Amino acid sequence: MWADLAPIGRDPDSHGYRRSAWTGADADCRTWFQEQAETRGLTYETDRNGNQWAWLGDPTAGDAVVTGSHLDSVPDGGAFDGPLGVVSSFAALDELRARGATFTKPLAITNFGDEEGARFGLACVGSRLTAGKLTREAAYELRDADGVSLPEAMEAAGYDPSTIGADPERLARIGAFVELHVEQGRALDLSGDAVGIASAIWPHGRWRFDFRGEANHAGTTRLVDRRDPMLSYAETVLAARREAELAGAVATFGKIAVEPNGVNAIPSLVRGWLDSRAADQDTLDTVVTAIEKAAREYADRHGIDLDVVRESFTPVVEFEHALRDELGTILREHTGQGRDIPVLGTGAGHDAGILSESIPTAMLFVRNPTGVSHSPAEYAAEDDCLAGVRALADVLEGLACR
Repeated sequence: MWADLAPIGRDPDSHGYRRSAWTGADADCRTWFQEQAETRGLTYETDRNGNQWAWLGDPTAGDAVVTGSHLDSVPDGGAFDGPLGVVSSFAALDELRARGATFTKPLAITNFGDEEGARFGLACVGSRLTAGKLTREAAYELRDADGVSLPEAMEAAGYDPSTIGADPERLARIGAFVELHVEQGRALDLSGDAVGIASAIWPHGRWRFDFRGEANHAGTTRLVDRRDPMLSYAETVLAARREAELAGAVATFGKIAVEPNGVNAIPSLVRGWLDSRAADQDTLDTVVTAIEKAAREYADRHGIDLDVVRESFTPVVEFEHALRDELGTILREHTGQGRDIPVLGTGAGHDAGILSESIPTAMLFVRNPTGVSHSPAEYAAEDDCLAGVRALADVLEGLACR
């Protein structure tokens, strides 16, 4: 399975993956998912929001146990973020069948669409729509860098965008969702464990900073006469790093758009996107407020107009304690070592976090020895990946085969 997925959407120069939602690479990944489902005799379906499902047992019976993740990527992303969870889900089902497990509940494997938000700027679109956290009207307003709207992209890929929206009936049939994911950090590497359990997802959001100045000639305009928004933006980037460091949080300006974007032209507009995350809401609020305050001071100094818009926000997600503890008990019993499985928080968002207010959710992490993620250097050793498959199989057996 891993070898089949490896070439899809891989850039020959960067060696990173470009699997944005509703593109050709995304379509190839979806075809791969459908083939994996049909090869195993599973009932395949695509829901109203374009998410893929592969069912073992009656999808309408209720109290289903669901696992899976996503197959799309950030620009030049790594091979493991998302796909490891989907591949491991199919492999865990194979493992359970090899054990002769008897399922007492329906089991489903899913691929949630547009988790990374690389194309339309909003993460977890498929799960947000399903959970009712993104309205159809708001989804219809999403556009990519070329001005293509989400419904236009879906329609071009062969899906009907008129059906998108909340899907409470589907969620009501799910008793638990467990997502396996490569760790996006080094906590497991430092503890010496191959697999861990998620405790919570940090609150996080994205803010757009629009610095508006005056376009002019780069060679003939005196420095003193310039209203250059790039200066205010650059100072704000440094402020973000400083404020995050002081608070023990993270803040990143990772995307920028410049107008008119000419080498010999002073910009009229510099638009930068801030991603910030912290262990708790108060800290996050403190950091973002301080960054915006600094940005306005810099803008005033240079005669720049500034607008700040919060484009998305996800509050802290505490995974259901009862399900999280049950995973710990199952894994402790199967390892036979009598030791607790490490429980750790994460600053990365996931579909499991989006769904947590609607259904019981939990996450397993697989060790990432470098901690690198959203990069071609993202990595997990084969032995650790197999340990993740066994752990997921143990969890699914404990939840769906009793």
